[in-house]
Amino acid sequence: MEAPGRRTFVALCFYTALLTLSEVNSEFVHVPSVLNGVKGKSLLLSVETHFQNEDVEIQGSWYQTRPGGPKTLLVTFHNHSAIMVATMRQRNRFFFQPPNTSLLIPRLDEGAEGDYHLDLDIHFLQRQELVRVERTIHVTVDVPVSTPVIQKTPSSTVVEDKDNVTWTCLVENGTRVQYQWLRNNMPLDASDCYQFSQDNSTLVISPVRKKDIGQYRCLARNHISQRQSHTLDLNVFYGPYNLAVKSDHGLRTGEVFTVNPGELVFFDCQADSNPPNSCMWISKANNATEVITVGLRLEVTSYKLAQAEEFLCRAFNNVTQKQDETQFTLVVASLGTGKERYVQESNSFSPLAAITLSCLFITGCMLLVYFIKTCHHPKRVLMNIYNRPLTEPKRPHRSGHEDATEDFGIYEFVSIPGKMESTQVCCMSCNNSAWYKSPSFLLEHLFHIVVTLGNEPMLQSPHRG
Repeated sequence: MEAPGRRTFVALCFYTALLTLSEVNSEFVHVPSVLNGVKGKSLLLSVETHFQNEDVEIQGSWYQTRPGGPKTLLVTFHNHSAIMVATMRQRNRFFFQPPNTSLLIPRLDEGAEGDYHLDLDIHFLQRQELVRVERTIHVTVDVPVSTPVIQKTPSSTVVEDKDNVTWTCLVENGTRVQYQWLRNNMPLDASDCYQFSQDNSTLVISPVRKKDIGQYRCLARNHISQRQSHTLDLNVFYGPYNLAVKSDHGLRTGEVFTVNPGELVFFDCQADSNPPNSCMWISKANNATEVITVGLRLEVTSYKLAQAEEFLCRAFNNVTQKQDETQFTLVVASLGTGKERYVQESNSFSPLAAITLSCLFITGCMLLVYFIKTCHHPKRVLMNIYNRPLTEPKRPHRSGHEDATEDFGIYEFVSIPGKMESTQVCCMSCNNSAWYKSPSFLLEHLFHIVVTLGNEPMLQSPHRG
């Protein structure tokens, strides 16, 4: 009796061999599962083989099964030659394409649709192995779609929550056409308001609303082509929505407006509405209402009011027959003059202005110190005065008028820097470091030097003319 372990091993080996053989067989021949053809064009049912044609012997047949019809033999072949065509009528409709057993349909028509079966026997000569292969290709024949045309019913502007809109998409040519609707280039899906026909060629919006406003178009397509229609706008009468009262005067806190006494105030009643809504302004006082005016703007003079008064704006759309209203309270109180507010606003910038001026002042002082140290050093001024050269050498002094012609001319007065007193003054000024520390001390000594030099005797140096 065989051991259980050995039987299990043999079974596993046999199962593995079957899997390997099936995988190999599936790789011998490959065909597409679906082919979409164009009516009037040719179509090739290509077969891709994964073996060397010289090492095998091939025999097989092509069959066609039309929708709802029987399986019909088209051609039988051996190796690379067709050996039999089923009927003479099909002789020009199908051509065997060696060497890879493909089938060519030269001109497609409605009769070419269906499933095409390939039965193939492959004999491997070297291995003496025979392999059976069966494949099926589904073929469709379609007509390209033409440009679709959309229609809207009714063609006029509709009223929200009252009217319905029906969209229809039509194509002149095309088979197996599928439709898709887009609003503002975004696809539409079925919902409570959007209802589609079975092929999506018709869209019904019931009821129409403000959110349905936009540009609509239809996309028509089949297996071989697709086209888009022109856009068509949908206009809807709606509103009023988002009613609000606005004013550029006074101070607003919630629904309360506060204005200065005697100030002229304008209020605007604004809402989202198509067509634009009409407005009615109503005053509420002592549990009574009074219509003040009709229009989008209300003018109120605060000195004619009491301390506080309530107002109401009522908006009405004459087409949709819808209305909305909002109320607000107007309070008269002193908010300060415009000048005071301007001063307060300008004071809010004073710290920044102070910082800016401080920075400019510090920068100016630094530039001034740098200029004094580099261009107008006090010691350089004194040295330039002391070391000034004489224009001419000293000459003996003449007194009297020995010769009047010699006295005529241009005179220059030069001090003699050799006196002890002036030298001591200059040396004392230069050796004392206090002058450099104080600008007032410097000016005082400069004045003293100039006075001292002015008291010195002068030399007359005539220049003859």
